[in-house]
Amino acid sequence: MAKTFRSWEVDQVWLLPPSVQQLVPPGHVAHFLRDLVREQLDLSAILDSYEEERGYPPYHPVMMTGLLLYAYSQGVYSSRRIARCCQERVDFMAVTAMQQPDFRTISGFRQRHLKALGELFGQVLELCRRAGLAKLGHVALDGTKIHANASKHKAMSYGRMQQAERQLSQEVSRWLQQAEVEDQQEDRRLGADRRGDELPDWVADKQQRLQKIRQAKAALEREAQAQAPPPEKPPKMPRGRPRKHPAGVPKATSQRNFTDPESRIMKTPSGFEQCYNAQAGVDAASQVIVAQTLTCSATDRHQLRPLLEQLPPTLRQQVREVSADCDYCSEDNLAFLEGAKIRAYVATGKQQHGQASPVKRRRAPQGPRTQRMRLRLRRAGYRSRYRLRKQTVEPVFGQIKAARGFRQFLLRGLDKVRLEWSLLCTVHNLLKLAGAAS
Repeated sequence: MAKTFRSWEVDQVWLLPPSVQQLVPPGHVAHFLRDLVREQLDLSAILDSYEEERGYPPYHPVMMTGLLLYAYSQGVYSSRRIARCCQERVDFMAVTAMQQPDFRTISGFRQRHLKALGELFGQVLELCRRAGLAKLGHVALDGTKIHANASKHKAMSYGRMQQAERQLSQEVSRWLQQAEVEDQQEDRRLGADRRGDELPDWVADKQQRLQKIRQAKAALEREAQAQAPPPEKPPKMPRGRPRKHPAGVPKATSQRNFTDPESRIMKTPSGFEQCYNAQAGVDAASQVIVAQTLTCSATDRHQLRPLLEQLPPTLRQQVREVSADCDYCSEDNLAFLEGAKIRAYVATGKQQHGQASPVKRRRAPQGPRTQRMRLRLRRAGYRSRYRLRKQTVEPVFGQIKAARGFRQFLLRGLDKVRLEWSLLCTVHNLLKLAGAAS
């Protein structure tokens, strides 16, 4: 007796089309994010920007916002990939109600409303607080380096700029003279009615590169002059070795990237790369990001206070404990935590494998608050609350960079990248909220 199989009629059409609710299972995160965007988020900043009544009706801004948030939650960031998913994936169709916006529409919507999308972080954090996820009993701080949308090979040091500027200037001058001589020879050989005055492409390219180098060199000089001490104050006698270069002049090793000038070369586990420094404060109870910021500085020392001050007043008063690694350790940071009446667990040195508390750094701060912090961590040993730091904030960066595949920013410029990081943190909190609701 032959086995009976279910019929597989590829060409059979449906009498009635399915509804959006039937495309994916009822408890899917696509339904949660779509309904949350429709019912609980205030998108007036986006909706109020559409005032023109003429023209073809655009896609609904609430739908586009839900599409972007859901795409980011699924690790899909490119506008072309998002548009392709709207045509191929049923979970995206459940969000868009089977509408298929073009990738140019998606990219233009993200660029136009990037500021409003980045500001959704506060609304989602308030929803997490109402749901009991942001308890703020213990908040762990840390930073991670994320690649900029620029190659480190497109950066040049100030010393190399000076050398390249001289070489290119001489080369362009020589080529211009050579081109003029050749033009005169061609006029005599071909006649005056034939064109021969166009400069070769290689001359124009060199001229553009020379112009870029001069612009980057001038920007480095402006930064160095801004960091120099004011002229009306008498200069202090320098201690130790004398200066190798005068104040107000960039160091020969100072670099600037031609693609994204505001990004910086930073040390990463895979070597030195063109990056931004993304910061996050994470709640230990639920791994919800309660504070976030981004900087182009490779160090974390000056980011502790901006992170905690970013918390709304209703949340800032509830923070009881803060943990951070040794990069945040300084007398000013510890004094700020004491003034805010927050019990701190800040490492004063690198913690070696198998040791209960961080060891003393060679150049660690030696102030009285640092000494008391070192004693606090040493006394608690393996029972120290500092142990919560790694298991709280490190998994969040792993979920963003490894699980959802975000390892490089799409936008360029500090302001835009800062809003893009805020959007990523918003999506992370939305997924935590969806997990708690399921």
